[in-house]
Amino acid sequence: MSERREMTDHADTRSAAEIAAGAWRLLLDGGHDLIDTETVRAAHAWPRLRQLFPLVSHGVMYFSSRTGMPAVHVGGQVHPRGADGRYRVAGPKGVGTLDRAETLDQAFALVAGNLPDECGPAVLGGAGQV
Repeated sequence: MSERREMTDHADTRSAAEIAAGAWRLLLDGGHDLIDTETVRAAHAWPRLRQLFPLVSHGVMYFSSRTGMPAVHVGGQVHPRGADGRYRVAGPKGVGTLDRAETLDQAFALVAGNLPDECGPAVLGGAGQV
């Protein structure tokens, strides 16, 4: 069996929880230009967010209820501090503004509070996959 096939087989056997935890570890370890670790640590402190798949783009942190692509955006997005010194918290997919927050803890409280009641731990696959 080729090394490529073995890697694929291994990836296919990982659980959604393992995949999400790996994504969190990558972000928490820092050493990249994706997002500052202070933001990631603040999000990780929230148990409901910690069970989701974390995503970042241009310093914005958001969450998916699925481990694959396309993502299923849930809760909302936390944008970096603006000119007013506050964090903008947008709805899922960046639609609208839920509020502005003074602290990262307040920002992620808004995101966690905006999660659907039935939103549980991330599951395997992307949007539209069973």
